[in-house]
Amino acid sequence: MNIIIIEDEKPAARLLQRKVEKLGLHVNQMLHSVEESINWFKNNIHPDLIFLDIQLSDGLSFEIFEQIDIKSAVIFTTAYDEYALRAFKLNSIDYLLKPIDEDDLETAISKFKNQFQKSSIASLDFEMIKKMLVNPIDREFKKRFTIKMGQQLKMVAIEEVECFFSENKGTYLHTFDGRDYLLDQTLEQLEIELNPKEFYRVSRKFIIPMKAIKEIQMYSNSRLKVILPTYKEDEVVVSREKVSDFKSWLG
Repeated sequence: MNIIIIEDEKPAARLLQRKVEKLGLHVNQMLHSVEESINWFKNNIHPDLIFLDIQLSDGLSFEIFEQIDIKSAVIFTTAYDEYALRAFKLNSIDYLLKPIDEDDLETAISKFKNQFQKSSIASLDFEMIKKMLVNPIDREFKKRFTIKMGQQLKMVAIEEVECFFSENKGTYLHTFDGRDYLLDQTLEQLEIELNPKEFYRVSRKFIIPMKAIKEIQMYSNSRLKVILPTYKEDEVVVSREKVSDFKSWLG
């Protein structure tokens, strides 16, 4: 298997190399910048697998893919937090969180060996990923929604939102005065646009703001049920795997 590592910090690159080779594999090349990587890919056969740091000394590694049609599977290595990692989960990208754990590394390589599927780099939404990598403190979040109603446009401020929900392949905004409005975005896209300190995706169907929580009840199978002021169409249930994170979000 032909493997390369792209990492701007040389000690980190050598450490990852040792961990990879400890698993019986060989790292064929180590690169340390966007510019060096672009030049290398122009003149060499692309490897089977790339371990790729996101933030390189001369820019984001995504710039490599914007200039070169990479013919390799990619596992990103990153020190970014859980919020930023939503970008990778939404795009089904494999990643390893720094400092890289040897067991996680072995799992990622085993997955690559078993599936041997090329990452669809060309189809990735790089702009969306870049936005997700911005520190939430520095970001501008959605303040209002412009909704088309017949021949008119209606503005709904973020403060009016009681919840967002999906139904019959559509995404809706529900307001505190009990009205529903169809949106163009998916819940996945809304997760990126909303302030994570104020909004939480409790399940595949619902995103709710903290200020709309009227009551929280114990529910079956170790789940939680959230009571909202006016939304009554369906039960707003926190998925079991999200309960712990939801409680942390509540503070």
